[in-house]
Amino acid sequence: MYKVKKVLNHNSVIAVETDELAEYLVMGKGIGFDMKPTQALNVTDDCKVFSLSDTSERGDVKDIIKHVDPVYLDIAEAVLQHAEETFEHVDHNIVFPMADHLEFSAKRIENNDQISNPLLNDIKILFHNEYKAAEYVRQLLKDNLGLDISDDEIGYVAMHIHSATSQDKLSQTVETANAVRKCINALEEVTGRTIPSDSFSYNRMMNHIRYMVVRIQQHESLKIDMNEYVSSKFPESFNIASQICHELSKSLGSPTDDLEIGYLAMHIERVKAEVLEG
Repeated sequence: MYKVKKVLNHNSVIAVETDELAEYLVMGKGIGFDMKPTQALNVTDDCKVFSLSDTSERGDVKDIIKHVDPVYLDIAEAVLQHAEETFEHVDHNIVFPMADHLEFSAKRIENNDQISNPLLNDIKILFHNEYKAAEYVRQLLKDNLGLDISDDEIGYVAMHIHSATSQDKLSQTVETANAVRKCINALEEVTGRTIPSDSFSYNRMMNHIRYMVVRIQQHESLKIDMNEYVSSKFPESFNIASQICHELSKSLGSPTDDLEIGYLAMHIERVKAEVLEG
């Protein structure tokens, strides 16, 4: 049985499970309406129940609950429920860091201090469905708080959704997008041209990097060594790939299999050749 400890708003209540004496956040439409502390709580199958003893990538859940306005928990949970229309699995525990992020975003909007997202175009392609789901937050913020959120901010929300719908941590998602952007920046510097984000080779390279990040974190090795061939035939692309793999190793805190360099260099070379021939 759950008993109310604190009502956050009409849709969110902190409750104590009487058998475990453990605290939970219970979210559900109207669950907090007219409720008082110590009252028994009717938790239905439509409700979401979160342990307050957990931690997230942004810190202790209890701490987040203390300083985040409950309206952002409502909005974050509504976005995740909307994402369920597209994705088979959605981890609703991401509601805490997402709510935390949304409150920071709202403060930036209110202060006319909106930030740019240098990874936005890559996110739209690499995490297309996640970005489409994240756009749902636009109307929610407008209706609830009268705020207009930018595409740049929606890009960051999309990365939270990706973390909620995959095994990737948010940090891993960011590193993937960062690695793609670094590859593109290096190629644009070498070729002196803008790399079209709708090209087939561009998309193949993005997906390769996405799975490469997973392999690095899971310490998986490739089977075929292409390094000698690629380094002699495409030294420029091999050098770019070597730098990207080295930086990924540092940022992910995990060594990169040297064989990854040759495979990434091949993808970089394809994009480069496509641009120069275009």
